[in-house]
Amino acid sequence: MKSVDPEVPFDRFGRWYAQAKTQEDKNPNAMALASVGPDGAPSVRMVLLKGWDASGFVFYTNLNSRKGRELAENPEAALVFYWRNMDRQVRIDGRVAQVSDQEADEYFATRGRDSQIGAWASDQSAVMEGRFRLEKNVIKFAARFGIGTVPRPPHWSGFRLTPRSIEFWRQGSFRLHRRDLYSRQDEGGWNLETLFP
Repeated sequence: MKSVDPEVPFDRFGRWYAQAKTQEDKNPNAMALASVGPDGAPSVRMVLLKGWDASGFVFYTNLNSRKGRELAENPEAALVFYWRNMDRQVRIDGRVAQVSDQEADEYFATRGRDSQIGAWASDQSAVMEGRFRLEKNVIKFAARFGIGTVPRPPHWSGFRLTPRSIEFWRQGSFRLHRRDLYSRQDEGGWNLETLFP
């Protein structure tokens, strides 16, 4: 185990992510998000990374969705990026917290108008009796906001996962993969350990 500078795992993620954006066919920012339900059972789905820096990794969602409710009840989560064309993955474990209203407002303003209307129209994760209900909601909110600015719904925001650990995995020949695990130290730096594949 060796101690490394606080920026090292984020610099490494930045290099891999930049490479993924040039080599992956679609959605290099796609990541699996695992949360835990009230019964202790894991729950996983794909979400999109919308921002990251040394403070954490940010994604957005409907706060009333299953993941939104689970993260509010138990703010522990895990992320996995898998970049098939590069034969690499990154696993991140940590604690989540909701982003500020200002940060959520700023990101929401960058979304396409259809996506903004959709955030108002969808009761994400609720049972839908028929598609007509969703389409009716879209029409209702499109009419409500007309050609004006669509504000961020109060039930829509983002979460930032602050990592406790970041593992970089690179495929190797004969399944002798390379696994480097960075674990956060209490004083702010990181410990680096290489794991058996």
